Amino acid sequence: MRWRVPALSGVPAWLRWATVASTGALFGMALYVARISEAASYLSDNPDTCVNCHVMFPQYASWRHSSHAEAATCNDCHVPQHNVLARYGFKAMDGLRHSAVFTLRREPHVLRAIPASARVIQRNCVRCHTRVVADVTGPHAATDRACIDCHRETPHGRVHSSTSTPNAAVPPLSPPAPEWMMLESRR
Repeated sequence: MRWRVPALSGVPAWLRWATVASTGALFGMALYVARISEAASYLSDNPDTCVNCHVMFPQYASWRHSSHAEAATCNDCHVPQHNVLARYGFKAMDGLRHSAVFTLRREPHVLRAIPASARVIQRNCVRCHTRVVADVTGPHAATDRACIDCHRETPHGRVHSSTSTPNAAVPPLSPPAPEWMMLESRR
């Protein structure tokens, strides 16, 4: 006796096979895209992940040569730190936004933090520099100003556009295609 799914018993065999093949192809493509985009690396705190996208080269290079490089990773400043759900939720939302912007080639030449990111950065400045902030008195004690209002060049220096550091030293990127597909490796 053959086992049959009642809802599919009236569907032609060719359509069932086409559905299975299409689903398999889409799943395979999703795995391939996850692999070439190094999707798993975005779960880490490794700053090298930030240069998976060439647009971030100036920011990476300027951070690398700043005093913050010894004390903080990109995620220490740019991702919420108060709980794990907020951290990975923010990374997911920001990552999806970045993916859309870069896939559609809509990245600006001058990168600026969106309001949600600016709030996270401000909270993280205060979190790390609590003692310094607590010691601030007088006109600088106003709570309505962001740290970046005065410390604009921390830690990225005077990076203003993707062309400001054309020869930025960054970690080598791995090729997007598997080695067996590369022409050089066939020789």
